[in-house]
Amino acid sequence: MIHSTADVCPSASVGDGTRIWQFCVVLEGAVIGSGCNICSHCLVEGGALIGNNVTVKCGVQVWDGITLEDDVFVGPNVTFTNDRYPHSQPDSWTLERTIVEMGATIGANATILPGVTIGKSATVAAGSVVLKDVAAGSLVAGNPAVEKKRSTRDSIS
Repeated sequence: MIHSTADVCPSASVGDGTRIWQFCVVLEGAVIGSGCNICSHCLVEGGALIGNNVTVKCGVQVWDGITLEDDVFVGPNVTFTNDRYPHSQPDSWTLERTIVEMGATIGANATILPGVTIGKSATVAAGSVVLKDVAAGSLVAGNPAVEKKRSTRDSIS
């Protein structure tokens, strides 16, 4: 289901059962898996990869170089970045890739700096600023985000 006000490039790949809501923009080359929910006012850039069963809440931009693996939850107004040293008119810039691994959760208004990996089943608390990798199964919070807790479940390693 693609809402009538969404602008989805015909060459973008959108999987079966994915819902794209009001005022979303999905650019050429974007890949969105099956069973996803892309809420209103989101942008998915052409080099973004979104797995299956991912929820992206309102007001999120998923830029080139961002990968959201299967079963990821991205809360409202999460900010991803892909350029460590942005300028208005850059002569050249370096794309830094960010990976959010399977089953991770990112709370509302978190900011994710470029080049980090958020591990499998990790949780980033609302409002956190993530400057470095987040271990699988851990909970991070704060500015800068620091580990508060790590899961002891055997399925996470």
